[in-house]
Amino acid sequence: MRRIAAELGPDPIDRYVGSRIRGRRVGLRVSQTKLGHAIGVTFQQVQKYESGTNRVGASNLYRIARALGVDVSFFFEGLNADTRGGSAPRMAAGLADVPMAEFEGRPGSNRESFELMQNFFRIPDPDVRKRLLQLVRTLAHGGNGE
Repeated sequence: MRRIAAELGPDPIDRYVGSRIRGRRVGLRVSQTKLGHAIGVTFQQVQKYESGTNRVGASNLYRIARALGVDVSFFFEGLNADTRGGSAPRMAAGLADVPMAEFEGRPGSNRESFELMQNFFRIPDPDVRKRLLQLVRTLAHGGNGE
């Protein structure tokens, strides 16, 4: 069933993200004008983002995070089932067979995995990368090297 924004008002997630933007901005004592200038929008647009009236696009959310010195995930921290509008783990618009919660802890599904991979490939010496991989394998198997 499609949500009709005009009938229901701002999406609870957009309002939540907006409140997190506002909280961080106010905590840093940054004006809406200054934040808007930093990301290339008007202060009125910042107001709309903060109220949840306008949805923040991915590129602007990234720019806002950079301007406010936080990771993009900061804006979603503390988002709970009540805020999302439901109590069960949601599936992506009915397209996923498995709820998102079941992916937590899987390789590549979190920031630590991404950061590990990113930094691993920055190591210029292939021998060092090989030794590091062996160390990780050893640690993952309880130190017994199996």
